[in-house]
Amino acid sequence: MKFLSLFDVIGPNMIGPSSSHTAGAASIGLFVSKMFARPIKKAVFTLYGSFAQTYQGHGTDRALLGGVLGFETDDPRIRDAFTIAEERGIAYEFIADEKTATVHPNTADILLEDPDGYTLLVRGESIGGGKMQIVRINQIEVAFTGEYSTLICAQRDVPGVITHISSCLSAYNVNIAFMRLFREKKGTTAYTVIESDEWIPDEILEDIKSSPNIQDLMLIQM
Repeated sequence: MKFLSLFDVIGPNMIGPSSSHTAGAASIGLFVSKMFARPIKKAVFTLYGSFAQTYQGHGTDRALLGGVLGFETDDPRIRDAFTIAEERGIAYEFIADEKTATVHPNTADILLEDPDGYTLLVRGESIGGGKMQIVRINQIEVAFTGEYSTLICAQRDVPGVITHISSCLSAYNVNIAFMRLFREKKGTTAYTVIESDEWIPDEILEDIKSSPNIQDLMLIQM
């Protein structure tokens, strides 16, 4: 029997009305914005399941956009996310896809683009109580919660890369809570996701980048 905490029942401090449809949505948007770590020119949100059906009435659209703008779940500026995005020169679009089946009913794809045309596509699920999980980066299926400091390494799927990443983590005494490799197929792009229950030193990024097989790094501190 799964243990339920009070937090799971009443949810986090948040701008309502729903922990799943607003707080969870804001958490997804905020985490994806930290993954992107670039100026945002445009954000496109594709909503599935109950998100697609009720996103306007439950404020899911404002919550997702507010998260992308950097607002925490309890930030009152979420209510004015549309106006603030326009003031910042950020274009946004919401697409309700009620036909595509997804694993979880509260699912959203977020496509971010910077002024130079660089894009990142991330799928997140709001799983209740204001919590979320990331389940896809670009076209690769992943699975992590964002509850820990997270280092995401995009890499060529070749021998020696995991050893290199592990050696860098060891050199900085990073305590690894979880470390997983995700890939679409052998020999193509893969993602190593490292979650730590402590701060991950920023300096580690340069050491990891020293491998020519590292394509990109994303560090999200919690």
